[in-house]
Amino acid sequence: MNPFQTILWQQFGGVIDMLENAINKCNDELWKEQTFWYNVYHTLFFLDYYLDENPDNFMPPPPFTLSEFDPDGALPERVYSKEELLIYLEYCRKKCHQFISNADDDGMQKRWINPYRDYSFFEMIIYNMRHVQHHTGQLNLLIRQVQNEGAGWVSRTKKVIDYG
Repeated sequence: MNPFQTILWQQFGGVIDMLENAINKCNDELWKEQTFWYNVYHTLFFLDYYLDENPDNFMPPPPFTLSEFDPDGALPERVYSKEELLIYLEYCRKKCHQFISNADDDGMQKRWINPYRDYSFFEMIIYNMRHVQHHTGQLNLLIRQVQNEGAGWVSRTKKVIDYG
């Protein structure tokens, strides 16, 4: 990665690390509340979706579905476990790293288009990072209100991605 990609990854990876910290800090009682587990799922679903270079053909990995696109706002058919969503988080972390690593100057100018947005890939990365951080902040507020403790801040990721 070039220096710009490295900085972008360190910051976006840090946001993903903070989401992971919130998931890990959440106790079992709070997890069962729809507000928490669903917020985690929603965040990961759209992290994945916004990293897809062809949003018209997007499909999340099993066991997840396209429930987030339900026009009536229906919830997924079941509560996803912490373990399932941590696996999804790792999947998204690798996808994000790969997306940033593969995006040269020309790639960053490509368009990410769906019925609601027409952004360059670069702008979509920033938008996506803001979306994940927004929901991570909500999760941290819930943890502080219920458990009287917060998940740790991450300045930048130190994660090394293993594609093996």
